[in-house]
Order: sequence, then structure tokens, then C-alpha cells
Amino acid sequence: MEGRKASESFIIMNELVLPNDTNTFGNLMGGRLMYWMDIAASMAAARHCNFPCMTASVDNLSFKNAIKLGNVVHIEAKITRAFNTSMEIHLKVWGEDMLHQYRYESNEAYFTFVALDPTGKPRSVPPVITETEQEKQLFDGALRRRQLRLILGGKMKPDDANELKALFIKE
Repeated sequence: MEGRKASESFIIMNELVLPNDTNTFGNLMGGRLMYWMDIAASMAAARHCNFPCMTASVDNLSFKNAIKLGNVVHIEAKITRAFNTSMEIHLKVWGEDMLHQYRYESNEAYFTFVALDPTGKPRSVPPVITETEQEKQLFDGALRRRQLRLILGGKMKPDDANELKALFIKE
């Protein structure tokens, strides 16, 4: 299967935070942001492999800055690495205060998607071709993040996570 450039999966999604999207503090609800991030990640994954995809996991999602009512949410998503049937997508989120004309960082996360065949079974995906230094760094770290996800999900024993262990154990 021929590889595809990471840049070809790049998605930008924008949403306006309306009253129905906020909590009692006037901040964007975390669940609504996750919903929008899931959509952006899904589009990036599908753009990479040209198959329907579904969410397999979401890594740590921490909130650096709240996004307020009336602000614009900017979500960028791009694939970092493809494994056999799964793909890791990196997402960055900014808020933009249009009234005061400034942007601020809000969130960053990694989502994992699995490509599906017409019967709903996982199918192979093309490898990722990196071009920039940042793409290469994200690609290199993806295997360690995958091993951590598999350990936390009970699908891998810590002793089998050689890439991850290499960060902590010097031989």
C-alpha cells in the first residue's frame, strides 16, 4: 500500500461558541469540545485512508484555557502515524476572542481511529510519509504513545513495551 503525506490529512475546523454550548460559567462545555474534536479527527483519519473510520481512543484531554461564550474555536487535526489498521491523530485547539482580537491556546490531544471495511471490520491503512521536522517528531513519539495506550487499556504488558521502556531504563 502506497504511503500518504501527513499534510494531506490536515483539517481546520472552526465553531462559534453559542449559549447552548456553554456551562453555567459561560465557558464552552468540555463534552461539546470533545464532540467537535472527534469530528475533526474523524475527517483527518478518513482523508488519510479514504475509508470510514471510528474512534478507538482519546488520550489525555486537559484544558489550558477556557473558551468563552461568543469566542471562536479553532481546531487543527492531522495524522501523525498509521499502524496496521489504526491511525493516531494530533489535535490542537485555540480560542479566539473576536472582540479583543487575540487567540489563545486551549487544548491539545491525540485521538486514535480505526479504518473499517464494508462489513465493519478493521482494514489496513496506508503508512504516513513525514516531511517536516515537527511531523517527524510526532511520528517518532507515536509508537511510545501507542504502547502507553495499549498498556492502560490492558492490551499490552508493560514488559513488552520496549520503546516506552527505553525512556526510563538505560542498559
